[in-house]
Amino acid sequence: MTELAGVAGYLFEAGMLKRARRSGWWIAGVRDPESIAEHSWRAAVTGMVIASLEGADPARTAMLCVLHDTPETRIGDIPKIGRDYLTAADALDVVADQTAECLESLSATVRDAIAEFESGKTPEAICAKDADKLECLIQAVEYGHQGVITVGRWIDSSLAALKTDTARGLAREVLGTEPLAWERARRQPEE
Repeated sequence: MTELAGVAGYLFEAGMLKRARRSGWWIAGVRDPESIAEHSWRAAVTGMVIASLEGADPARTAMLCVLHDTPETRIGDIPKIGRDYLTAADALDVVADQTAECLESLSATVRDAIAEFESGKTPEAICAKDADKLECLIQAVEYGHQGVITVGRWIDSSLAALKTDTARGLAREVLGTEPLAWERARRQPEE
């Protein structure tokens, strides 16, 4: 076994997020909801945008967004209603277990990122948390346009959680924009 074996295992485990679904959307009536990895990817892009406009470090913010749900490989995506009945393990404890077989430099990077995200105190963590919520709002708007009529709760709770002016402004724009407007605008001159 080489010193990179633990890293390989961590990468396989992180890949499980591509198959794990965001379970809260089932409550809203979405038959095949996005995966946790799909959410994290757009949250990372959203975080990069917010951080760029807020003067925070876009790369660090994107990393926090990519990693923020990695503990869910072990504890699952517990919807809000489930949290009333279950107590999940602390994210930092889960990450310590996930990275226990990794090289210390990687372990420390992942642990520090999760701790920073969870604390929500740095400008990057504030932007990352806003990105997490804004991505949920964007997804709710998309599901709404696909005919899921029960997404209002997700929109309202996401909107209420936003802290930065940029995220609140983007939320207003998202709520007033049809999801495929970008595509129609691109081909408009040809029609």
